[in-house]
Amino acid sequence: MNTKFLLAPAALVSALSLGACAENYAAEGGLAGAALGAGVSAVTGTDLVTSAAAGAAAGAAAGYFLDKNDQCDGYDRNGRLDDDCYGTRGYPVNRPY
Repeated sequence: MNTKFLLAPAALVSALSLGACAENYAAEGGLAGAALGAGVSAVTGTDLVTSAAAGAAAGAAAGYFLDKNDQCDGYDRNGRLDDDCYGTRGYPVNRPY
């Protein structure tokens, strides 16, 4: 039984280390949002799980749109070009929108 409790933090730490290599702050925003939601829940007395989940979703959504390095990262796996690439050598000059 104790090994199950020890595996959960190890899995969380490994997932966070993989998320740190991403091009945006979605993982970090989700963690910060969950912490903020839990804090608001403690102050207001609302449901902890619901508040943390709502905060995590809002934080992850906000962090998704923040670029970590402000450099050209090329195309992502969905075929979208990083905004920092437009106008640089080998990429289109104008955005399609």
